[in-house]
Amino acid sequence: MIGARRLAAITLCAFAVAAQAQQKEIKIGFIYDVTGPFAGGGSEAAQIGTKAAVDMFNEKGGVMGYKINATFSDAQSKVDVAITEMTRLVDQEKVDLVAGVYSSAQCVPMVQQIDQRKKFLWINVCIATAVFKDKKLNYVFRPQAHSDQFGAWSCDYINYYAKSKFGIEPKNMRVAIIHEDGPYGVGVASGNEAQCKKHGLNIVLKEGYSASAPDLSSLVTKLKRARPDVLLHTGYNPDITLFLRQSKEQGFKVKAMIGHGAGHSQIDKLRQTFGEDVNYFHSIDPAASQLLEPKTLKPGIWDLTQQMVKRYEAVKGPGELPPHVSMGFNNTWILLNDILPRAIKKYGGFDSESLRKAALETDIPVGGTMQGYGVKFFPPGHQLAGQNERAFPVVMQYVNGRARIAWPREIQTTDPVLPFPKGHAFAP
Repeated sequence: MIGARRLAAITLCAFAVAAQAQQKEIKIGFIYDVTGPFAGGGSEAAQIGTKAAVDMFNEKGGVMGYKINATFSDAQSKVDVAITEMTRLVDQEKVDLVAGVYSSAQCVPMVQQIDQRKKFLWINVCIATAVFKDKKLNYVFRPQAHSDQFGAWSCDYINYYAKSKFGIEPKNMRVAIIHEDGPYGVGVASGNEAQCKKHGLNIVLKEGYSASAPDLSSLVTKLKRARPDVLLHTGYNPDITLFLRQSKEQGFKVKAMIGHGAGHSQIDKLRQTFGEDVNYFHSIDPAASQLLEPKTLKPGIWDLTQQMVKRYEAVKGPGELPPHVSMGFNNTWILLNDILPRAIKKYGGFDSESLRKAALETDIPVGGTMQGYGVKFFPPGHQLAGQNERAFPVVMQYVNGRARIAWPREIQTTDPVLPFPKGHAFAP
């Protein structure tokens, strides 16, 4: 028989071992939308990418011996639910940090609240420049490119090819800008307007609309009257689908259509509805990793991309991987591979202050991530403190359902087809 004292000692030892084992984990709360309109606009794809990265690290023993305990929350494509889930993850689930977040409409109010609470937030997807601009945030970081860049690049692209592809002088290039009226659409459209004006392009219409609008026929009518050569469009999946359907019904014609991420990057979904009508469409997003040339990346990075593709296809089957898979995987990989190890090794843990210091010391060169960009965050005191200054998007063109990099020219994988060829559903 074991004596009472010895039994107590064994019990205490067992509790200590259990507590120690329990402590060897990092609890991360990921917020994405797997229901509602944002799910099909890229949020579900980003979550699959994130899960793949977490699984990859855990299979190799976690981060510095700590298992990643990932808790996934569904924001249901609603701002209030996203905020409620963030609060629940922090207060009830007691997560060490929060990550993910697809929608800029969710990000804008969330960052203020979580920063005031001194909890660390790592943003994988949402792009609005307004998330950081003049907010003086301390505990929020985003490796992702921001909306001003998205808006500028489409105008740079059109300006560059105006004469050579369209046969039109830039000053005579007629550009229309339409956008959903949340922070995401407004941010990109503002970038469009500023950069197109800088190039002297002729903006013939700029108009916002509600992403939940049941009818966009009046907008199509305005576009027909404006007669743009190029349409710049920022929206989610349902509103893009509605707009394209009504545009086709009303006979709207344009020489080129350029989208800015979200629904425009879900080419498989658009092709399911519109088939060849969306051939030669464009989307601007950070690169889908599988589209990059391996030689432009640092050693070992391309191997990660192969892992991502394999793991995504195990869930969804073969097909065109939307850029949001790469956003979820790559940006989670940066967090797990760079930020967390430094926080633990140099600052002794993964509390918000340690994570903040570790993030500010991140210095990844261009080509050092799966999406091609580097990582260096603007420091405190900067107008965009917490934003990655080395991030950049690319212009992709879809040719027969497959994405190709059309811009910048240094990493092009296709000579873009501009304008729409004769016989295209939207060609004049």
